[in-house]
Amino acid sequence: MRKFSGPVITAGCKVNLYLEVLGRRPDGYHDLRTLLYPLPEPADRLEISSLPKGRGLEFDCDLKALCGCSNTVVRAYQAFGKATGFWPDLAVYLSKSIPMGAGLGGGSSDAAAMLGYLNERAGDAALSQSELLGLSAHIGADVPFFLGYGPAWAEGIGERLTPADLGLEGFHLLLACPDLGISTAWAFRALDADREKNQGLSGFLTCAPERINSTFRHCLRLWNSFEHVVFPVHPELRRFKEKLLRLGAAGVVLSGSGSGICALFRGRAQAEDAAGALKKFLVAAYVHAL
Repeated sequence: MRKFSGPVITAGCKVNLYLEVLGRRPDGYHDLRTLLYPLPEPADRLEISSLPKGRGLEFDCDLKALCGCSNTVVRAYQAFGKATGFWPDLAVYLSKSIPMGAGLGGGSSDAAAMLGYLNERAGDAALSQSELLGLSAHIGADVPFFLGYGPAWAEGIGERLTPADLGLEGFHLLLACPDLGISTAWAFRALDADREKNQGLSGFLTCAPERINSTFRHCLRLWNSFEHVVFPVHPELRRFKEKLLRLGAAGVVLSGSGSGICALFRGRAQAEDAAGALKKFLVAAYVHAL
């Protein structure tokens, strides 16, 4: 295995405390309204070393299925090079700890980490923040968020960001990661089919952003449109949600279109006890102070 002598970059994850799918667009994407919250773990790691001139990018990953040119790290490198003319010779090794199919944005976080590394070293070719955000949105809708945003509301396909002041100081967030991956493509297809069957009434919620902000601060209005189609297919996820509520969570919600489960607790002790209870079911759990 190659020895890496350069920097090690940590790429954290995100959770969706609120996710409303508004509908399918003519281009096949979906308009969303979602509340993104960054978390430091679980996190992926990018180990980077310089290569002799002319080698370009040599990319590897501990998950061999992710080693191809479609990996978001490779796509970020290529997009940045095309936009700036800066093509450093690098070896990059990606170690994955963010579970796939959990709705935590691991691929987007990896891409943002690569873009940030390149932009810091591009010298006169470096992009402005607005240019970097624009470039990142073409790699993935969540990539701009990982370029340094704190909690933020995202709209459109997720690329339009507005910083959010949530008033959650004192709360603790438990992130549970069952050993189960959910395909994003499947989740959207299932939601579209359910909406068509029920004439758009089932699994969709319409609120003005101002009302959501106010409601969230005062009564923890957590929401995820995907729960309506995910829970019938994966009832164990519903059971984990119900268990966390019985253990004292003030609110529980799926993250993104995946299997990750977020629970908000008013005290660390409760959150830690709940994490311990989940680990008895071999469910990885992380507790974060907000």
